[in-house]
Amino acid sequence: MSAVSRMMQPRISEKLGREVNVETIITSLKRLRGVYTAASEEIRTVIAESVVNVRTHVSKISVEKTRKTLEAVSGMLASHQHDFLHVSESISSITLIFDQKLHKRIRDRLPDSVILEEGDDYAAIIVQSPIKIRTTPGCIINFYNQIARRHVNIEDTVSCHTDTIIVVKMKEVGKAFTALTDLITEERKQLESRGPARRQSARNRQSV
Repeated sequence: MSAVSRMMQPRISEKLGREVNVETIITSLKRLRGVYTAASEEIRTVIAESVVNVRTHVSKISVEKTRKTLEAVSGMLASHQHDFLHVSESISSITLIFDQKLHKRIRDRLPDSVILEEGDDYAAIIVQSPIKIRTTPGCIINFYNQIARRHVNIEDTVSCHTDTIIVVKMKEVGKAFTALTDLITEERKQLESRGPARRQSARNRQSV
């Protein structure tokens, strides 16, 4: 905390227009400590066992949710079973995320009047997690937070069984991918370091 305070001191002094000592910043930071809750052991294990993949050149189309668009989307899902095509549905709209190569074929099946948003400069980051993610609340928000800290906007997201699909702009996929791989790598290191400690603790309990 002292190191963080020293790093922050010049910026705070510049913003306030006066000198601020490190002790004052430390005191302020201590007051903030109560709002932070560290991830549980279960969450950290799920993150450590996750794998990240990236699909570049992804398109996105959002349409009004009507009977005709629902029928059209159902037909697309049936005819593109082996392609990358994901659908998310809200009360009033449907969003399709798919390989850029399918853009023209999918666009031709949707009338101009129902199009809400359309773009083809996206990338999809796919986080594949162990089955434990289904019963471990709080895992996905850690992925989102890590990307948000790099100031990358999440354009769309879909959760499908144990996969978390995060759509970002192509120009920002590098930062988002690095953010997630850094998180997973760090949790794997922590998991490995906690392993010997847990085994030693178990041996101690057995000896008692």
